[in-house]
Parts: sequence; C-alpha cells; structure tokens
Amino acid sequence: MMIVKSTEMQNNFGKYLEIASEQEIVITKNGLPVARLLGMSDTLSFLADRLVGVLPYDTDEDEMKAERLTIPLTAVILV
Repeated sequence: MMIVKSTEMQNNFGKYLEIASEQEIVITKNGLPVARLLGMSDTLSFLADRLVGVLPYDTDEDEMKAERLTIPLTAVILV
C-alpha cells in the first residue's frame, strides 16, 4: 500500500495510475485518508469491497462462493 497526498496525485496522475495496477494507493488530504485507488484485479466485487474490516484483505472470491454454497439452510437464521 502506498500513501500519496492529493496534490501529488493530481500533479502526477499518470504515474500513480500505473502504480495502482500493481498496488493499492491511499490518497490523503490534510493528512487524512479520503480515497483509494485500486487496480481492477485488486477488487473482489462492489459488495466485498465495502466489507473492509469484515473480510480479510486476501480473501479469495471463489472460496467465498464455495463456502456460501456449502452452508446448510438450517444454519441460516433470519432476523
């Protein structure tokens, strides 16, 4: 993961666009993180990307699907 100030990102966007294809870039403004730039291969899906802190970073989407399909319906509790 790389951390970049927003002005640096703005001035050198092409450079960081290439870097983002290989690693996540966190963009800061006034020292606070405000955005991330990820390569297409780094995102599992829109939903999984929103589960930061719930799913481990190295979660495999195929493993998630397989696990979901093997849970018996009796184990699912609707609230």
